[in-house]
Amino acid sequence: MAGGSRAPSSAPTVSLPELRSLLASGRARLIDVRSREEAAAGTIPGALNIPVSELESALQMEPAAFQALYSAEKPKRDDENLIFFCQMGKRGLRATQLAQGLGYTGARNYAGAYREWFQKEG
Repeated sequence: MAGGSRAPSSAPTVSLPELRSLLASGRARLIDVRSREEAAAGTIPGALNIPVSELESALQMEPAAFQALYSAEKPKRDDENLIFFCQMGKRGLRATQLAQGLGYTGARNYAGAYREWFQKEG
């Protein structure tokens, strides 16, 4: 696992109000890192599902291959708000750290995760 001297439990996060305003202005790139079954049962509108087990290879694909597999444009390393989320927050954290290790500087974890979204928005 690549990483500097940062504690393994830390990664930049985004709160629900912040996420709402980013989504409203179209400035967030949202990635649901839960399993396909979980995502199929309900997700945050506009999110792209890439299970955390596939994320590392997905973020290293050629853009054309990514597009073909996920029917979406591959995130760019300098995307400002590349936001990951899972069900409870743990896989989202792992995904955020993984993306940061690959040079995605704007990677952040929606720490409240789908559970909070579902309670407050669903």
